[in-house]
Amino acid sequence: MISALNISLSFGEQNLFKGVNIKFTPGNCYGVIGANGAGKSTFLNILSGDIQADSGEVVITPGERLAVLRQDQFQFDQYSVLHTVIMGHKKLYDVMVERDRIYARADFSDQDGMRAAELENEFAEMGGWEAEAETGRLLSGLGISDDFLTRKMSELDGTQKVRVLLAQALFGEPDILLLDEPTNNLDLESVTWLEDFLFQFKNTVIVVSHDRHFLNKVCTHIADIDFGKISLFAGNYNFWYHSSQLVAKQMRDQKKRREDKIAELQEFIQRFSSNAARSKQATSRQKLVEKLSIDDIKPSSRKSPYIGFSPERECGKKVLEVKGLTLSAGDETMLKNFTMSVEPGEKIAFVGPFHQAKTMLYQALAGEIRAFEGSIEWGITIRMDYLPKDNSAWFESTLSIIDWLRQYTAVEEESYVRGFLGRMLFSGDESLKPVNVLSGGEKVRCMLAKLMLSCANALILDEPTNHLDLEAITALNDGLIEFKGVLLFTSHDHQFVDSIANRIIEFTPAGSIDRRMRFDDYLANEDIRELRDRHYHGHHLLEI
Repeated sequence: MISALNISLSFGEQNLFKGVNIKFTPGNCYGVIGANGAGKSTFLNILSGDIQADSGEVVITPGERLAVLRQDQFQFDQYSVLHTVIMGHKKLYDVMVERDRIYARADFSDQDGMRAAELENEFAEMGGWEAEAETGRLLSGLGISDDFLTRKMSELDGTQKVRVLLAQALFGEPDILLLDEPTNNLDLESVTWLEDFLFQFKNTVIVVSHDRHFLNKVCTHIADIDFGKISLFAGNYNFWYHSSQLVAKQMRDQKKRREDKIAELQEFIQRFSSNAARSKQATSRQKLVEKLSIDDIKPSSRKSPYIGFSPERECGKKVLEVKGLTLSAGDETMLKNFTMSVEPGEKIAFVGPFHQAKTMLYQALAGEIRAFEGSIEWGITIRMDYLPKDNSAWFESTLSIIDWLRQYTAVEEESYVRGFLGRMLFSGDESLKPVNVLSGGEKVRCMLAKLMLSCANALILDEPTNHLDLEAITALNDGLIEFKGVLLFTSHDHQFVDSIANRIIEFTPAGSIDRRMRFDDYLANEDIRELRDRHYHGHHLLEI
């Protein structure tokens, strides 16, 4: 068990936490949620001891082991993959290293033999002889083959390193597991494997994630950070969300009733306070008004943007024809002889582990890549707009947010542009910030405001949920469900894909699979499962 007792932390004038008391018990998985900047990752760092709180303490049951998903991809570059994973159980790793060092001595003594025997017992008691097999199982579930066990971490790419560090956190069945965005850079199979692993995990899990499907699958409780406090709710994310929406509505209704009551009382006071016969009654009503106004209901600090896309015109019969498209990066072919026809009303999710191929396809469709084999032809009724995965090139100027957005509309009235910024939670002086200092989430919200202004009837979105908080993801999700145009998109958010897409195209090592159906139906279909197995079996799966 791990408990936070009276935790307070401030950064400058910002009180991030104030008197937080919360207990996390074995057998439960706690999803930590909150708006961007609320302190989710900071709270995990306090629990792990990486950040010292201003006051209070973190208490862990004596003898229990805590493991953390580390984010520093270069920390273990000098070590092998096998050793990096086993380092997740520090005591076991230290015993293993000391034992191997003793055995490697040229002048092995009787004293060395006695110490080696002690270490062998400790090693066996901690499951050391199963360590390599367990490492292999963990890595296999996360899409890393046994061939990588002896490789140095420095030889792996960023995506592979993230998976090894996740295996490190999971290794040895820790008593307390802290995971910050564990599904980042995982493919669908690996996320499903992790969901199953955590579902069966018997100890304590505390996780930060923006993946609503993942939170729904693994969480028994939601820990909501708001106003510097952490409130604990039983149930998964959907249960918390719908409950909180209901409570918020009740609070709004209650506040409205109270405001109406206050207005009625104030009118009574004005009418009768000068009437001697009723002045005593008016005075008592005044006291009641004062009590009501003091006992106000505090609203949530959460703010949700409004995201809605309104095409200027409907799509005609011909939307998009792609024939024999081949895309290459240097000497490597990313997409070969790809063909598809897009019809009005289609919302196509591109899935599979070949991320660079998807990004290059979008760039070619958007006209950013012109060197390719094959043909791309948009219909004459189509106005297309594109949200790239990497938007940094759009924000290199020192223009204010409002001046930046005004570049993308012919409407000259400033109030028109401010209306779109307001929808995306940029109000007042916030709209005057220079765009080159914006956070990742703020940049995505600016790009979404630009998309709304374009009135396009065809949208291409490459990982649009990256950097967004849960409120913004939900708003974007709802906006795209309502969108009447054509959509081509990629997302790691399972719920986002399943609730929006009506067609799935998966890039596999043996080509593409294309089906008109919802995502969950696609995953559950036995015929498609067999086809996917054939596409992946015997092919070396590259994370690109």
